[in-house]
Amino acid sequence: MRFDALLFDFDGVLIDSEAVGSAHLAAYLTGAGHPTTQEQTIRFMGLSGEGFRAAVTHWIDGPLPDDFDTALAGASARALADGIAEIAGAIAFVRSLPADFPIAVVSSSSTHWLSTHLTHLGLRERFGDHVYSGREHVRRGKPAPDLYLFGAERLGVDIARVAIIEDSPVGATGAVASGGYVIGLCAGSHCPPDHGATLRALGVHDIADDFEAVQRIVSASPTAN
Repeated sequence: MRFDALLFDFDGVLIDSEAVGSAHLAAYLTGAGHPTTQEQTIRFMGLSGEGFRAAVTHWIDGPLPDDFDTALAGASARALADGIAEIAGAIAFVRSLPADFPIAVVSSSSTHWLSTHLTHLGLRERFGDHVYSGREHVRRGKPAPDLYLFGAERLGVDIARVAIIEDSPVGATGAVASGGYVIGLCAGSHCPPDHGATLRALGVHDIADDFEAVQRIVSASPTAN
């Protein structure tokens, strides 16, 4: 392996949830009188908690609808019960890693969301205790670099020797700032054709269109890239 550890974002990297969430949010906001396309919801990718609420408030230029939290909680509960499909190749890639190779999830989602979906994927035991949430484990979530630094520290690896797999502009911003080697993954159904260029402009080191490309990147010698 070219790196000493891997940090995985979750939504849009291990499960194809960004398209599901963005479609629901766009429909909800449009129905509430704030016309929003699914493509326009990309601005919310990678955000959670108050950062997410503030971004939506700014987008609609006013207070959130009274049923905002209830509507999103209902959609989340259905997704937790039903599960969400993997990003193609994600499960096989994680299972292909040596059993003692350090990996962690670093996501803006709650640990309940992460653990439940990792169980659906059959990957919960592989990540063990290294499932970290930007809303629970650090004071500043994405796009701050804190969560990536926290994950690397918990794995006992220098961030400079860590590869970070991210799909969102918000996440890529924080990952680049952390000093890790950032792979921008454009494999989710939510990624537009120019998504790689968007992530490149933020300073990611490599772009991967699928997990086969991720495998090549993390397995290559430094001079190959």
